[in-house]
Amino acid sequence: MRSVRVIPVLLLKGRGLVKTRQFARPDYLGDPINIVKIFNDKEVDELVLLDIAATVENTPPQFDFLEQIVSECFMPVCYGGGLRRLEDVQRLFKAGIEKVAINSYAVENPRLVTEIAEVYGSQAVVASLDAKKRLMGGYELRIHGGRQGTGLDPASFARRMEAAGAGEILLYSIDRDGTMEGYDLPLVHAVASTVRVPVIACGGARNLEDFRLAVGQGASAVAAGSMFVYQGRHKAVLISYPPYDELERLFAMA
Repeated sequence: MRSVRVIPVLLLKGRGLVKTRQFARPDYLGDPINIVKIFNDKEVDELVLLDIAATVENTPPQFDFLEQIVSECFMPVCYGGGLRRLEDVQRLFKAGIEKVAINSYAVENPRLVTEIAEVYGSQAVVASLDAKKRLMGGYELRIHGGRQGTGLDPASFARRMEAAGAGEILLYSIDRDGTMEGYDLPLVHAVASTVRVPVIACGGARNLEDFRLAVGQGASAVAAGSMFVYQGRHKAVLISYPPYDELERLFAMA
């Protein structure tokens, strides 16, 4: 079995899926359930579903709608967005979601990460880190959809999340989001080299070679959005995913 997971990241806004560029200008893609069904047919490793409006608008997860989406999924699903209480996490797990990603609230109340890990195990909780380059060098962890700075270094915070009980780190480059210019490899290396838990690289993937390069910098898994939903120069919406054998050969060379 291939050890490197390749994960589509789907952004939920209201009841539709969108794709952003540098966490702004969301373009509507379509109905989530239809897109999930296509990914089912393509036998993807797992899905990450992030509600990009929930935390910003201070609203809870769309529990009933999420249950509808997950009922159509044949693969594991990780959900993030608007999670502030253990009770919300419990409800999502009952609906069939296997992992939750904690982002802004991991900074504001890191105890929630520990509570989830204590009840469900570290494999059930992902620390989701949105990182942006600083003008004078280095990176800053940002929250609330990238709108609010924290002054925190992503690598240092990743270590704190590992100690708090997070079983994975979802590392999202704000600068590379939607650009299809390749992953921020120095960022991937900076975080992956400081923690023992798996790091999922996200933001900027354009081709299979980018996957291999991210793994070479320590990523245990790779995630992408635009690469799996757009086709051609004009970015026509066309859902795609590499064949299993092609990914096998790619990571055999990594």
